[in-house]
Amino acid sequence: MAESLTRAPARLGWQLALLGFSQLIIAVDYNIVYVALPDIGKDLGFSAQSLQWVVSAYAVGYGGLLLLGGRMVDRLGARRVWLTAMVIYGLSSLAGGLATNPGTLITARAVQGMGGALLFPATLTLIFIGFPEGPQRNKALSVWGAIGGGGLAAGSVLGGLFTDWWGWSSVLFVNVPLTAIALVAGLVLLNADGPAQKGIRDFDVPGALLATAGSSLIVFGLASGPDKGWTSFQSLGTEAIGAALLLAFFIVEARTSSPLLPLRLLKVRTLSVTMVVACLFMATLSTGYYLLTTYLQPVLGYSPIKAGLVFLPLCIFSMAAGQLTAPLLTKYGLRKVFTGTLIVNGAGVAVTALGMSVGGSVWALMPGIFLWGLGGGVGFTVTFAAAGMGISPLEQGVASSAVSTTQQVGGAMGLAALVAVANHGLDFDGATPPSAGDIVDGLQLAGVIAGALVAVSALVTFFFLKDPAPTPLAAVAGDGADTPAEEPVTTAS
Repeated sequence: MAESLTRAPARLGWQLALLGFSQLIIAVDYNIVYVALPDIGKDLGFSAQSLQWVVSAYAVGYGGLLLLGGRMVDRLGARRVWLTAMVIYGLSSLAGGLATNPGTLITARAVQGMGGALLFPATLTLIFIGFPEGPQRNKALSVWGAIGGGGLAAGSVLGGLFTDWWGWSSVLFVNVPLTAIALVAGLVLLNADGPAQKGIRDFDVPGALLATAGSSLIVFGLASGPDKGWTSFQSLGTEAIGAALLLAFFIVEARTSSPLLPLRLLKVRTLSVTMVVACLFMATLSTGYYLLTTYLQPVLGYSPIKAGLVFLPLCIFSMAAGQLTAPLLTKYGLRKVFTGTLIVNGAGVAVTALGMSVGGSVWALMPGIFLWGLGGGVGFTVTFAAAGMGISPLEQGVASSAVSTTQQVGGAMGLAALVAVANHGLDFDGATPPSAGDIVDGLQLAGVIAGALVAVSALVTFFFLKDPAPTPLAAVAGDGADTPAEEPVTTAS
């Protein structure tokens, strides 16, 4: 930290630009495939239900290994892990763009997610250790949050442009030059790590495998429900095995000497509540993008580029709202802001879905999209601001990874379940395709259920979340004052 205090402001500015750029890659890459999904499905032969795996494979790979990524950052060094993640991202993107069958693309997307599982905690940790606490760190977190929230929506816009101009494979190929640029800049701008604390053999590899396998099986069971039957042995059996593996994960974490997720951290109320809320919040966010894409292209017949441009207002609203997070936290506190932004976001997704109709206008969607973007932009930043409150600086990597794990796995599970709800009773493979009216009915039902999930998460924050002490809140919200370093917290708030 002492070194960062003497660092030239210009160098800090370039480092912030680089870390913001890496966060943009993560956020854009999650959503850039959404508008390309119809073309991917036609070209590679996905079914209507299995197509969601192009998104879910990334989320499962990302969420399943995030805890391992957080521990690698804490033990091996943020710069080493950041550079490794960029290499993984570039190579997996190249493989995905060259895919000629569903299996290859799904595998490439899962490996991309693994790269994200390393890149995300490395980026956030580099901000915490590279920028002095106070105004400089506050600014860095605001920029990071705004880019992350806006990047999720920008990914859909870029996905439409690239798909229309150069085909669906271009949404994957674009990462190759971006990661190459980031690698060169990272080698120059990022400060060298100190000696690694432990070797890779000391990591909790069994825990990582159990977390990934368990979440993957639950998502697979949810995704196969419409095809195999919700109460079929295959669907329920797969979900039960996945749940058992996740239970085994917590047993391993309680007994291992070097856990991915130290269970004592779950006693910090802010962190544990944020993990639950992040799961439900991302389930809605992932579903909303999928439902809107399905409505704009298969129902309204929009081209990829036209569908992508519909997401532009969502991108603008999200990025603008992200800048409101710090003053809102300062004025109203974490509990009120978190609860309010969830209500606004959930209402936005539900109103957007209810605005869909056969032969309808995109203008009917705008009130919902405005609320959706406003709640999402603030919610993304608040989620990760809350994750680090009351946590020792030495465990910021694992704390942010724990929240993002529940966020990504929750997004994959929610997407699988709600896409199944939207497609329930529709026969996409029969001689007579489903009518536009039937598709819209399914999309509206799934959208309303998604909004209800966020309402549940708002109740969780309202009744169970407490505003932390002024010091960590000021450090995140940004009141412009210098604050002392956070103390390690190992007991309940």
